[in-house]
Amino acid sequence: MVLARTNLTLPKELLHDVDEIAGPRGRSRYVAEAVAARLKRDRLRRAIDAAAGSLIPPGGRPMTRDEVSALVEELRSEETD
Repeated sequence: MVLARTNLTLPKELLHDVDEIAGPRGRSRYVAEAVAARLKRDRLRRAIDAAAGSLIPPGGRPMTRDEVSALVEELRSEETD
């Protein structure tokens, strides 16, 4: 993995909390993992929004956003069982 240097401005209290968990030497990795997790969640939300109404279950009514989200969560839990 190629790394790139950047500067972030964080609230002082948040930085303190991160350092308590990750330590000042683990800060970059902790923030990178948090950002990666947020990106994954945001991409999933975008896909759910784009697919809302496109799945038609038996009965012929398009699925709502919440129904699509519940289906995705159900499918995810099957992968980890």
